[in-house]
Amino acid sequence: MLSNMASSLILHKRLSTTVAKAKALRKYVEPLLTKSKNDTTHSRRTVFAYLQNKESIKELFDEVAAKIAGRPGGYTRILKTGYRLGDNAEMCVIELVDYNEDMLSASASASTGAKKTRRRSSGKKKDEASSPETKAAATDANDEAKDAE
Repeated sequence: MLSNMASSLILHKRLSTTVAKAKALRKYVEPLLTKSKNDTTHSRRTVFAYLQNKESIKELFDEVAAKIAGRPGGYTRILKTGYRLGDNAEMCVIELVDYNEDMLSASASASTGAKKTRRRSSGKKKDEASSPETKAAATDANDEAKDAE
């Protein structure tokens, strides 16, 4: 079952299943994804021993490995979607992280030009503005401006 699910995940980039199966699949497929970074005959044969599917091996080593080359780990994401109607099993979507365009574009826009949140000013600024030294400096500047006129 894990072999078929891993092949489907590699081919379709996302899979809807129960949370328990997704967690088991994550432990099964992440070492295979790590092994695919090194494209040698030995690593291809090792991964084929697990998956037994030529199309998924080709997809894994050609396209997926190129996308995950710079990532040190954590190639999958589990998003919980609710409960199944029939037996109330907790359902989720497991997907390859680098293939979700919606989240990639959101994170890219957040990091490139995101609007910073407004924060309440700290007490220091109020204390400095109301301090006698600041008021004296402000009045001196006003007096000098009037003298210049």
